[in-house]
Amino acid sequence: MPRISFDLSHINRFNTTMSFSFSLSRRLSSSLSLSIPNFPPFLPNPTFPLCFHSQPPSIDNVVDDVVSQFDDMLLLRHIPPIIEFGKILGSLVKMKHYPTVISLSKQMEAKGIVPDLVTLSILINCFCHLGQMAFSFSVLGKILKLGYQPNTIILNTLMKGLCLKGEVKKSLHFHDKVVAQGFQMDQVSYGILLNGLCKIGETRCAIKLLRTIEDRSTRPDVVMYSTIIDGLCKDKLVDEAYDLYSEMNARGIFPDVITYTTLICGFCLAGQLMEAFGLLNEMILKNINPNIYTYNTLIDTLCKEGKVKESKNLLAVMTKKGVKPDVVIYSILMDGYCLVGEVQKAKQIFLVMVQTGVNPDVYSYNIIINGLCKGKRVDEAMNLLREMLHKNMIPDTVTYSSLIDGLCKLGRITTILDLTKEMHHRGQPANLVTYNSLLDGLCKNQNLDKAIALFMKMKERGIQPNKYTYTALIDGLCKGGRLKKGQALFQHLLVKGYCIDVWTYTVMISGLCKEGMFDEALAMKSKMEDNGCIPNAVTFEIIIRSLLEKDENDKAEKLLHEMIAKGLLPFRNFHSERSSVTNKVIVNFHSE
Repeated sequence: MPRISFDLSHINRFNTTMSFSFSLSRRLSSSLSLSIPNFPPFLPNPTFPLCFHSQPPSIDNVVDDVVSQFDDMLLLRHIPPIIEFGKILGSLVKMKHYPTVISLSKQMEAKGIVPDLVTLSILINCFCHLGQMAFSFSVLGKILKLGYQPNTIILNTLMKGLCLKGEVKKSLHFHDKVVAQGFQMDQVSYGILLNGLCKIGETRCAIKLLRTIEDRSTRPDVVMYSTIIDGLCKDKLVDEAYDLYSEMNARGIFPDVITYTTLICGFCLAGQLMEAFGLLNEMILKNINPNIYTYNTLIDTLCKEGKVKESKNLLAVMTKKGVKPDVVIYSILMDGYCLVGEVQKAKQIFLVMVQTGVNPDVYSYNIIINGLCKGKRVDEAMNLLREMLHKNMIPDTVTYSSLIDGLCKLGRITTILDLTKEMHHRGQPANLVTYNSLLDGLCKNQNLDKAIALFMKMKERGIQPNKYTYTALIDGLCKGGRLKKGQALFQHLLVKGYCIDVWTYTVMISGLCKEGMFDEALAMKSKMEDNGCIPNAVTFEIIIRSLLEKDENDKAEKLLHEMIAKGLLPFRNFHSERSSVTNKVIVNFHSE
């Protein structure tokens, strides 16, 4: 093994102010992503947004027992060999108690116990996990001072630590320095670097590094290819990803379930569902079993396209092949049914999930609660909230926001205010969505003073109103006979340079029409057109209906013809789908 020397003053130049954390995205948000399980810490792997639904059980008692065992060993008359201490430190690392390992290492040093390469390697690993790279390299200096030679595992751990902090260039520089001194890196080393480059969006550089590796004694492997394929898919370069997949096949580097799942995810994100299912069939033909993440991706994509029946069929195939559905899959299906308005079927899936021994989580409850609220089945949704509380589950802001929105649409203001107090009591802060729902509900129920007070309160709490907030409040003010205040708020938006959309303009036009200010309403319509905001059918309907009610038939007729000319009212197909307001306008117009 080559002798390696390091300039320790160079080590001290590593930035100690940055820190990193290992965070796993627990949820799907607007779309589900897949995750890759059981990769050892600090080994390269294709990275996916992770979506876990449960936390590991508490291990505090186990940690206490291990630390107690360590303390007993220090008190023994004859200190056990260093390998025994290494076993204890290693077990704590597996439990991710890195600060505890560092603390125990200091106790060993205070007792005069000389560390070996294994315990020093463990210490480096802990500092890397905590983002304390300067300390990691200090331990490397200690290794050299004690006359040990760092092995590939230690060097890989350091490179991985730098990459996880986003210091990929420093990791590459460290690699170059080590290689220049004659040390041979392995497949894991290059997997780390490729993964680091792809994580910061430098997929092209990763491909160049892959080509460089080919000129060395290290042979590219399936992990390296899968990592770059994942990076290309995230960059929406799925065709290039498929080319790389074809290349690895041609070179006799066989894709595994991770490679296929990555590529399937890429095709799904690109909207190429046929190609995704083609890969699924291909991997099955090659006796590569799809895992739960493969099915998650496909079922999620089908549901988003409204193909819930096909999703359920795929779930049946998955179950038949021995892949047990988890809470993620069931949640996807429930969300799919809710998206197409079939809340009852979503509830049936929820019951099946419970019956099969899969525990629903907050996210699962949120899906059903939101679906029920949108279907005006708020009492059922409230029962589910009580069920969550009975199970000692903590409803989050999304749970309460869905319920508040549903209650607002039914005008149940007293219940809303009680729920808002409960939300605050349980430590769930109201977000912009919550405030918008509350504001809209108060305005629609003519509680304008409370709505204005709420508007001021949200601003005081640092929550910035968006266009939906302003539109709801302007609408409420106009309908509540406070047109001037509505106009003042609208003018405020213009002065502040807000991008006002068709709905805000339409609300303001409606307010002007309500007060019989037709010239001002028409002027507002012209102004919105000048600003590049095109009136929609609702805008025209509001003005025309108001004109007809005031016997301004000529002006109404002119606008009706303009509406037809703009293609907003296909007159030739009188029975085509229209809003009830549009049909009413036409009937009123023809009855004159």
